[in-house]
Order: sequence, then C-alpha cells, then structure tokens
Amino acid sequence: MAQAMRPQSSPPPISLFSTDGKPHPLQDTLMAVTLFLGAVAFITAFFHNLHLLTSWAGLIGILTGAYGQFVSVTTRERFALIVGLGASAIGFFIGMFHGGLFGGWLG
Repeated sequence: MAQAMRPQSSPPPISLFSTDGKPHPLQDTLMAVTLFLGAVAFITAFFHNLHLLTSWAGLIGILTGAYGQFVSVTTRERFALIVGLGASAIGFFIGMFHGGLFGGWLG
C-alpha cells in the first residue's frame, strides 16, 4: 500500500479537456477569436437591424473555426471551437435571413 501514497510518474488521468502540456498559441488564438465572433453573431442575431454585423461575424467565425479545427491539437481546443462554430453558424444563418451580407447595397 505504500505505492498508494506516493505520486505516480505515469501520465495524468484522462480528462475531457486533456492537454499535452505544450503551448499552442495559434490554436488558442483561433479558439478565442471563434468563440468571440460566435458570441457576437449569436447575440446580435436577436436584433433585426444588426444583420450586417451578424452575418459578417458569423461568416468570419465559421471560417476561423473551420481552420482552427484543421490545426487543433487537443480536445479542449476542439470542444471550444465546436461551440464557437455552432454559435457563428446560427448567427450567420439568421443574419442571412434578415438581410444578408450586403443588406441591399449591391442591388
């Protein structure tokens, strides 16, 4: 039972948000940008007059989230990217329904 009291040198227990212990500045930046744009697109989707902001924030959030998924390394990054992608997509589609990316500026 002595081994139960000593810290094990084996890998840490498996977690949903496990990380490899290395910094990932590009992936973390893409994750933060996607979450921010998803929140902006989702919140502004409730206001009909903000359809330009909603649709553009949603479109850019979808693109950054898709690239983030492509280069992501850990489950934590992928989970947050999926949440941001979902919010961006909902905002984008509602913004497109309310007036689109250009809102009548192009005819």
